[in-house]
Parts: sequence; structure tokens; C-alpha cells
Amino acid sequence: MNHGVFTARFMLSVALSAAVTLTGCAAIQRSEARSTGQLLAVAGFEMRPADTAERLQHLAALPPYRLKSHAKDGKVVYTYADPGVCRCLYVGGSKEYSKYQRLKASQMDWDTWGGPWR
Repeated sequence: MNHGVFTARFMLSVALSAAVTLTGCAAIQRSEARSTGQLLAVAGFEMRPADTAERLQHLAALPPYRLKSHAKDGKVVYTYADPGVCRCLYVGGSKEYSKYQRLKASQMDWDTWGGPWR
């Protein structure tokens, strides 16, 4: 077998594997973001669409898919930037965050036991 052909096939195989892996990771991230967004909405977080240039710029400056807290006017505010699924920012306070944590824990319990259908 010609080593050049083997090397080219090997490199193509590696490139295709990497592309499939990256595509899979992106799909998983979108799925997790969708699930998190749904939990945040049910918990009472306000969804603010990035529907202006200023909001899009602000959304792009935030760490994506991470629930962050900061103080504003003496209160804790939680934000979750979702630039991919909804292109929005979820905003809530301590009450909404507590409800989100309960919902998330409840969801993890269902996942552990296989959901209500098993």
C-alpha cells in the first residue's frame, strides 16, 4: 500500500471524526441550553430577547450558558445568557433562583430513576 494514500485517508478519517464530535457537542450544548431556559422560565425568570443592537452587544459580552449572580441596588440578581437557542437573557432574583434550584434538583431525581414512564 502506498504510504501517501494511507496517510491521506488517515488524516481524512481524523478530520471527519473531529467534525462529527464537534457537531455532537454543539447539539448537546443547544439541548442543555434549551432545558435550562425552560427551567428558568418556569421558575419565574424574565426572558429578555436581544432584539436591538445594544442588547445583542451586551449579550455577546456575557459568558454564554452560565448562570451568574451580581449585586444590583442591594439585591442579588441572577442572569443567564443564551446567545444560541433564544438569543436572550434570563433575569431573576433570589426567589426565582431558589425555585430554579428546586426544579433542577427535581429534574435530576427523575433522570436518576428513569422518569415516570419506567
